[in-house]
Amino acid sequence: MGAKVPIILFVFVMLCALSLAIPSKRKPYAPCKNMVFYFHDIIYNGMNAANATSAIVAAPKGANLTKLAPQFHFGDMVVFDDPITLDNNLHSKPIGRAQGFYIYDTKNAFTAWFSFTIVLNSPYHEGTITLAGADPTVKRTRDLSVTGGTGDFFMHRGIATFITDTFQGDAYFRLRIEIKFFECW
Repeated sequence: MGAKVPIILFVFVMLCALSLAIPSKRKPYAPCKNMVFYFHDIIYNGMNAANATSAIVAAPKGANLTKLAPQFHFGDMVVFDDPITLDNNLHSKPIGRAQGFYIYDTKNAFTAWFSFTIVLNSPYHEGTITLAGADPTVKRTRDLSVTGGTGDFFMHRGIATFITDTFQGDAYFRLRIEIKFFECW
């Protein structure tokens, strides 16, 4: 009788462990908040100081800081303070600024690594949203992590999907940024 109790207890524990190990159907995550912005970037080229919103601050040895490096711009670091609008018109009233940098970090493809904060101060929202991640620019859509925020976005986390809305060589590009927050406080 004494040997049966530990065996029964062992079997019971194993059955419980097995029932927990069987994957259950997870409910797909639903965003708690969605937003869409347009990010406008005008690169300084030596002649457009009044209109430029970004500038090359580091480049490969011997490179010009007013022109992106050849071979996929590898090694260039660009700092920006770009307007954020609700529509794709550069001349629309900005609802905030995107402030940060991107680094062209791949020798064999157009890829940049972004780290920036969207600073919003509008009648709709007030606060910041922080983003970071790789941007393989030749893909139609790219996802970056939303790592946090302040104000209306305190402790928010989610995904920001970049879609290139227009691209005019090395002078100007516009991104449509669709943000889906999955953690909202």
